[in-house]
Parts: sequence; structure tokens; C-alpha cells
Amino acid sequence: MARGGARPGAGRRKGSANKATVVVRDAAQAFTEDALSTLSKIMKDDEAPAAARVAAANALLDRGHGKPKQSVEASGPDGAPLQSGSPVVFYQLPDNGRG
Repeated sequence: MARGGARPGAGRRKGSANKATVVVRDAAQAFTEDALSTLSKIMKDDEAPAAARVAAANALLDRGHGKPKQSVEASGPDGAPLQSGSPVVFYQLPDNGRG
């Protein structure tokens, strides 16, 4: 007899990586030292375009210190400050795997 719908405890546990993701991640991590060395060389190369040097520097900073937090500024109608007691709606945006 077929079982339809969600069942408690069925499926992969939340937060666990599938096998393909683990294999790809492990293979990519084997190149970490080479990738960092390449980024460092591009960043230090005076002959490289400025955009490439900035991109390499940002990539190194992101990996060494994490990406900076994104701030959000809220305002009322026409840019006025929010009033106490006025209805405020918050929307949770997906983190897209960034944590």
C-alpha cells in the first residue's frame, strides 16, 4: 500500500549535506592553497587590471575574515522616520546558504 504525504522522521535530516555535495566540496578544498596563492599573486601584480586586483583582495578578505554583515535601514512613508505604534511589517529573506 502506497504512503502519500510527509511522514515524521522521513528523508534527509535538515542541515546535512548530500553525498554529491560532500565529494565536490572535498575535491575543491584540495585546491585551497593554490587558489589563495593565485589570488595573492593577482592582488600584488601591478600589471594586473585594477578591477582584478580589487576582486582578488576582496576574495582574500572574505575568506580570511568572513563577508561583512549587510545592514538594512528602515524608514516610513516618504523617507520619514518610523513612528512608535505604527504598523511595521518585517520580511525574512532567504540566506541562500550563506548562514
